[in-house]
Amino acid sequence: MKHKILATISLIFLGTFSINAQIIFIEAESFENRGGWVIDQQSMDQMGSPYMMAHGLGIPVENATTQISIPEEGEYRVWVRTRNWVAPWGVPGTPGKFQLLFDEKPLKVSFGTEGSEWHWQEGGTIQLNKGQVEIELHDLTGFNGRCDAIFLTKNTEFIPPNENDALADFRAAHLNLPEQPQLAGEFDLVVVGGGMAGITSAISAARLGCKVALIQNRPVLGGNNSSEVRVGLSGLIFQQPYPNLGKLVDEIGSVGYWALWEANREPEMERSKKILEVIEKNPEKKIHNAGPQSNYGDDKKQKIVEAEENIELFLNTHVFEAQKSGNKIISVTGKNIVTGKEMKFKGQLFADCTGDGNLGFLAGADFRMGRESKKETGEPSAPENEDDLVMGTSVQWYAENLDKPSSFPECFWAVQFNEETVQHLIRGDWDWETGFYWDQVEDIEYIRDYGLRAVFGNWSYLKNKSKEKEKYNGCQLKWVAYIGGKRESRRLLGDAILKEQDLLNKVEFPDASFTATWTIDLHYPVALKGFNEEPFLSEAKHVKIEPYAVPYRCLYSRNIDNLFMAGRNISVTHVALGTVRVMRTTGMMGEVVGMAASLARKNNTTPRGVYQNHLNKLKVLMENGIGKNWYE
Repeated sequence: MKHKILATISLIFLGTFSINAQIIFIEAESFENRGGWVIDQQSMDQMGSPYMMAHGLGIPVENATTQISIPEEGEYRVWVRTRNWVAPWGVPGTPGKFQLLFDEKPLKVSFGTEGSEWHWQEGGTIQLNKGQVEIELHDLTGFNGRCDAIFLTKNTEFIPPNENDALADFRAAHLNLPEQPQLAGEFDLVVVGGGMAGITSAISAARLGCKVALIQNRPVLGGNNSSEVRVGLSGLIFQQPYPNLGKLVDEIGSVGYWALWEANREPEMERSKKILEVIEKNPEKKIHNAGPQSNYGDDKKQKIVEAEENIELFLNTHVFEAQKSGNKIISVTGKNIVTGKEMKFKGQLFADCTGDGNLGFLAGADFRMGRESKKETGEPSAPENEDDLVMGTSVQWYAENLDKPSSFPECFWAVQFNEETVQHLIRGDWDWETGFYWDQVEDIEYIRDYGLRAVFGNWSYLKNKSKEKEKYNGCQLKWVAYIGGKRESRRLLGDAILKEQDLLNKVEFPDASFTATWTIDLHYPVALKGFNEEPFLSEAKHVKIEPYAVPYRCLYSRNIDNLFMAGRNISVTHVALGTVRVMRTTGMMGEVVGMAASLARKNNTTPRGVYQNHLNKLKVLMENGIGKNWYE
């Protein structure tokens, strides 16, 4: 049975609290009608919850609305958990301003106007009658105002807690959720993360007989290749020594630059002719990054997953806890980011396809972040000393020419540009990249927000101050990502750790599996002359490689016995990550993980046991491949 979890409101009215006070607690993300507001869960492990955000690109979004029942007439004090999201930079302005309306009447206080950290902002008191009341979140700017929760109390002296643990207990006490999570099921393989690697891991295992749970903490599948991030698929598939690896990637993935390149390279191939025919009829499919929503095939991915009888799909579900017995994971617990409902997933095997290595981290898997030193790894491209530098997060964007005048506000709170530093563009690609010196897990809200400040500041200058502003007069900002496109964070360590010299010297391993074909593509911040804020652009430095088959031992944890991994969080050094992280390559990793999981299930063994005792069987599966040609 496919699980579809509806966006229902989660609130309770307790008869007693403190001095017998009536209490009403509302999670913003559970509003019945979200209007133009979006749910952001990227930092929920750090700030305690998903939240609602008004991502309107400078145009106020439609109100979010919900109905609540007032149990008792009286005066209620109002609190809203929010923040002024530009305050960390000490800049003027409050771009995230919004109002709270009760039956269309706004409170006098505007929210999102104070405090650099998440906190409860007091909204004053309001007289409410018993019965139904409509509450609305009313965006005032279109510039990413954010609301976590709303709290009403008749105890006008009470201040809700803000510290994470106390706040978590406070939420639990007032949301009427079960004390224990509901059992979602028992599975042969639990896949956490619904990007390309997670999708292929789940489908591959399911088609080979495993009962699979696929858990994704966004409303769509695809990860960086979804319409939320809009990064195209790169890397070659159908490579030696296993030319049938990639068939599943090809089945679920969109056409793009890779297919065009492949088709032109070998035009005599029947498959190539069909690719060229499709692209000729659909020229928009040539777009790689930051293209129209339809290019990224969210619906297609979901339909293919839902068609698999052995997969149960859980969207909008964030895994935040792992339970272990010894060195094995026995279950994980996930929270629905809309309803707050918690579910437990029991499994024999688990796959971390989160990109950030979240499941491995929760389970205590060995991992690494940042750059290793040349002394440690012997890699030619490694720095002399280890450090925390990572490849950054992209906030991509594009504008459209409307052929009619279009305005955009001046943004004094955004990154400030001048004629020397402004970027004359109507499309921001992968190189609009931030967060090189920050923790890509713990600091993701800051990293993404700085990317937004750069995009809005650059566009504001082009529209209002540039010497060439007439050129942009008819252009309107059409899309800006609010889900960051990450490249690097935690790398989980396996029995083998791929290094640069393995690639350059073409070291042959007995457990060669998926093939990396991308260059060793490492990104570094660009320092603009006369620009005094932190970098927002990147440059890529490439080291060419020949196609290289990566050891299977990079795809499972060295210290958590039943944990696979696929994606950018596999067992590689920082330098080697530069070639394996592109999504057609990570998709092939998932195909191999699904195959290995089927063998582990059938033979009652571990991922390591597959390498030790069933490697030849895995090779047969890799030779056969799994998947269908998308053009048939």
